[in-house]
Amino acid sequence: MWALFARATITVKFVMILLVLASVWCWAVIIDKWIQYRKARAEARIFDEQFWSGNPLDELFDRIGTSPDGRSERIFAAGMMEWRRSHRQDGGLIAGAQARIDRSMDVAIAKESERLKKGLPILATVGSTAPFIGLFGTVWGIMNAFIEIAEQQNTNLAVVAPGIAEALLATGLGLLAAIPAVIFYNKLSSDSDAIVNGYEAFADEFATILSRQLDS
Repeated sequence: MWALFARATITVKFVMILLVLASVWCWAVIIDKWIQYRKARAEARIFDEQFWSGNPLDELFDRIGTSPDGRSERIFAAGMMEWRRSHRQDGGLIAGAQARIDRSMDVAIAKESERLKKGLPILATVGSTAPFIGLFGTVWGIMNAFIEIAEQQNTNLAVVAPGIAEALLATGLGLLAAIPAVIFYNKLSSDSDAIVNGYEAFADEFATILSRQLDS
């Protein structure tokens, strides 16, 4: 592999280095997102246990504060802060409290969704462009192989094979970068959507609880 890289032209070397860097970048994103999603699911599971434990929600909010670390906690805190802001000094509620609470949690969910999906476009970009970048390196390498054949006026396999091999290495590196990127982009996008759907379901349940409080 190193010999093929060493004898390649400057253009093909640049393509190979670019594809290797893209592959490393993709794996860094994949590992980071896998850790992030695992942590998000664990946080959501722990918070659900606390939320449905039967303890007063005001006590839960006082315990986690207005700037919690957990994603589910931040959505809950957004709703609770708007709930408390909607109370007048005489204890009554300001009109439109339910709509404002829903919007506050929707904004919090949108922010968490953006954080969860940050980096995924990198996988999509590499997955869609790496094969073509590798193909460009292959075409360039084969072109130079034919030029070398013409200069030496020799079609012997010993002359043709090295140039073709180094050209095909670029395509191989392109596929090596693209295939994991596409697979994990689909997997991580599905995981991200599932986590966000869980946040939305929690927000709907929390809004229902607050709605009963408003009606009573």
